[in-house]
Formats: sequence, C-alpha cells, structure tokens
Amino acid sequence: MVMSFRVSDLQVLLGFAGQNRSGTKPELLAQALQLLRSSCGAAVHMKIKELYRRRFPRKPLVPPDLAALHGPGTPRDVCHLPYERGAALSAALLPVGKREAEAPLPVHPDVTMRSLPFYDVYDELIRPTTLASTSGQRFEEAHFTFALSPQQVQQILTSRDILPGAKCDYTVQVQLRFCLCETSCPQEDHFPPNLFVKVNGKLCPLPGFVPPTKNGAEPKRPSRPVNITALARLSATVPNTIVVNWSSEFGRNYSLSVYLVRQLTAVTLLQKLRAKGIRNPDHSRALIKEKLTADPDSEIATTSLRVSLMCPLGKVRLAVPCRAASCSHLQCFDAALYLQMNEKKPTWTCPVCDQRAPYDALIIDG
Repeated sequence: MVMSFRVSDLQVLLGFAGQNRSGTKPELLAQALQLLRSSCGAAVHMKIKELYRRRFPRKPLVPPDLAALHGPGTPRDVCHLPYERGAALSAALLPVGKREAEAPLPVHPDVTMRSLPFYDVYDELIRPTTLASTSGQRFEEAHFTFALSPQQVQQILTSRDILPGAKCDYTVQVQLRFCLCETSCPQEDHFPPNLFVKVNGKLCPLPGFVPPTKNGAEPKRPSRPVNITALARLSATVPNTIVVNWSSEFGRNYSLSVYLVRQLTAVTLLQKLRAKGIRNPDHSRALIKEKLTADPDSEIATTSLRVSLMCPLGKVRLAVPCRAASCSHLQCFDAALYLQMNEKKPTWTCPVCDQRAPYDALIIDG
C-alpha cells in the first residue's frame, strides 16, 4: 500500500506518526517503510489503510447493481430488500476481493474545520459531508438541503448592520466551507477544482483566483469561507438547497459544510486579546538574559540587542506591543495593526520572522 502513495500521502502519514515530513519522495518513502518495520501501533496501520482507500476511491453499491446480482446462486429476495439491508447482504455474497473494492466512503467523515478567529460558530447547519466521486465522470454534482429554525432566522434578521454610505450586511451569517476530506488534523478551507455553486437556484460568487507564485503553477482561490446569507431563504418554513459542481480528482476527495456564524471585527479581537492579560515583563527579561548568555562553543558573543519601538507593519510607534508565544525574537509588532491587516487578508504570519503567528498564540508584551 505504502509504495503506491504520493508525496502528499507520505507527508500526511509521517506527520500523523510524529515523524519529519520534509524531503524528496524516495526519502519520505524510505522513512515510511522504516516506520512500518519498527513497532508502530495499530493507529498507524489504520491511517495507512485510510490513505490507501482515499488514494483509490471505492465505488458505492447502488440499487441497480443489486438487481444485476440476481442470478444462479443468488437469493431472489436480495433485490426486494430495503437498500441498506440489500446492499449489506449482496456485499456478503460477493467474492472477498470484489467485496472490499465496493465498500463506500463515509458520507460524514470525522473532518474538523480549523476555527476562524473572526467568526464565532453558533450552529452547524450541514455537518462536514464527503463530496465523493460517484459517477466516474470528469465533472461531478452533489445536492444538499438545510433549514433554519425560527430562532436562527431571528438571529440573522436582528443582526442587520446598515452603515452610512455602505451597503447593509448581516453580522450573523450562513457560511459555506470546503476542505480536503482529511481527518488527521483540523482542515483549512480548500476549494475543489472547477467549482460552481448554486444556492436556491442562483449562482454563488466565489473568491477570485490568486495569481500563482511559480511559473506554470495553476492559480488557486484563497483559503476562506463563503458568505451565502444574501442567497439564503431567511424563513423557517422553506428549506434551502445547494447544488455543487466540481471536477473529480483521482485519489482526492473534498468535504462541504455549512455553519451559522457571527462575524467579529478587529476591534473585538483586540478587546479579547487584552482580556487575556499582559505577559509579565519578567518573561522578556529572561529572554534577553538567555540571548546575552555567552555560548562556550561560539567564538562570537552577543553583547547587545537592538529592538525598535516602531511597528514593522505600519511604521508608527508601537501602541500595543505584541508577538506570538512561539516567536524567539524580542521585536514586537502592533496588535491593532496586525489584526486589521488579517481582517482584510488573513495570513496570520509574523511580520518579523515570517513564521505562523495565529491569533490564539498572540501575547501582549508587558
């Protein structure tokens, strides 16, 4: 199984097992095989089977297939059983190899979407559902339905925000999200290729493509959710329909989910950050002492540390000095400017060291 994996599959497997995921494909393959030779647990073996099944998707057994099973040696009642019982009995009558190849993918896999700092989730309207390739055709189509409760409709309608000179919008929104059908860790938003979405029969606008950074690379949509509130029926009596069209990819499946969320602002996130408290100045003093401690193995000693009081983002004096707890540098950036920047274009990258600086990891330096 492992020999048929792609680089992305090998990286997922090694990351799941807590191994180094960097290197060329032969190096990653050698690491994976070494992992198998060692006494790895049952969880690793289950992950290998999961990745293999995702690499070679299985076609679910549909009712016409059950009718085709009728013949010599097949109980005639199989074709007249309810679909679930008929499919199970028919699978039991197939040869072992055929039976294994026909097992379907889970409709509701244990996919977890990565939380978004600028949104508080109120309700899950459609839990993460597999966009599985079922027809074997190049272009696939899937249909979904969700309904709003009277309380949810009221939450949306009372959140209408009309600003002077701006269009009205709702701070409580119906949010559509796509991601890879991967269960090893929380997933970022990831759109299927050639995606078209219709909500209640109307075409849903999607984020525009970002120009590729490498020559020859395909342009991709930015990783962000889609606000479909304007297309939703804000009624507790009429259900909403979503039709999704996309191009299937061999060995790769996607997941769709819909949530009721409240959109937050940079000002709100700054208030929440302040409420967490300010890190004691002793932490920074200890970090300075650590950096100034002479290394006996080094011929060069650090005798001074230069830190600017100007924010590297806005080139103005720091008002709320902030950095990620994972950052090893002393230099801070202004929390208000950083949050405003990520409100417009969420990258959550430290402007000093270019490493990830997610909202949950931010601290205010006392």
